[in-house]
Amino acid sequence: MQAMLFSILLLIPERKSIIKIVMGKILVIGSSNTDLIARVKKFPVAGETIEGLAFLQAMGGKGANQAVAAHRAGGDVSFITCLGNDVNGENTLKYYHQEGLDVSLSLQIDGVSSGTAMIWVNEQGENCIVVTAGANNKLSPDYIQEMKEAIASSSMVVMQMEIPYEAIKTACEIAHENGKMILLNVAPARHLEAELIKKIGILIVNETEAETISSMKVESGNEEAVVDALLSMGAKTVILTLGENGCLLKNMQEKHYVPAFKVKAVDTTAAGDTFCGALAAGLSKGKNWKEILLFATAASAIGVTRMGAQPSIPSEMDILEFLKSQEKMVIE
Repeated sequence: MQAMLFSILLLIPERKSIIKIVMGKILVIGSSNTDLIARVKKFPVAGETIEGLAFLQAMGGKGANQAVAAHRAGGDVSFITCLGNDVNGENTLKYYHQEGLDVSLSLQIDGVSSGTAMIWVNEQGENCIVVTAGANNKLSPDYIQEMKEAIASSSMVVMQMEIPYEAIKTACEIAHENGKMILLNVAPARHLEAELIKKIGILIVNETEAETISSMKVESGNEEAVVDALLSMGAKTVILTLGENGCLLKNMQEKHYVPAFKVKAVDTTAAGDTFCGALAAGLSKGKNWKEILLFATAASAIGVTRMGAQPSIPSEMDILEFLKSQEKMVIE
């Protein structure tokens, strides 16, 4: 199988962070899906019927993936999502309870199906995904307003872009007014309003997402310029993920480039979500940026060696053992 590269260590000297590393409760607000996953030798073309190699049904959705990743990585997590009052919704809630994830503030509604994602994974570990939002689109700004107390009592609010944009804006406004750290992963990619960007403490984007927001092309050698453009728009800290080329973090006082681990990719689904969730857990424990990024990228590296979104997400012990096994590869 194709080798997949993930980060090993931060190489640029550490300076005092411009943001206060937060400790305490993580509130994740986002989507929840039931994933229907088929492994295939190659992706079909239009009009072609192919034979699947294997099938897996699992829990997914970017919000849920990040909540589960933060929870398994040792964070104190609450998750707000919206599910349909259907079989998938009931099974999902039962699963979260078994996982030990707090979903007591989540919404379940009639008349709409729970979110689903149909995922094809080829022999190289690449994927194609069709998402049907369903109940995720019913997580409204009005309901977020009802969650003011939960937002105000959290230390950090983590969000993605698979719920209505107005709900995200509302949550950001409440969190900002209460002085809470906002971590926004702009996935799927979309433009952001200038006023929203200024409220974001940690902006996590891949190359496509960075290009969409900044209107700059990410090319070899100009990654830092793109990050600088995002910082100039008001984000306090920007993390640009670069796939096999690692990732780059920068704020007004720190800059860290992260090279890569080599692992055998089985399924890259939820790799970015695993990174974000583990990063949030590291932040909540007061780790420094070097420790946080190393921890998060190790979690992501483990994840791509396993099938499925949430089935692939490692525990805190998995991550620590992986890091211990890689100690001799660390470049000082």
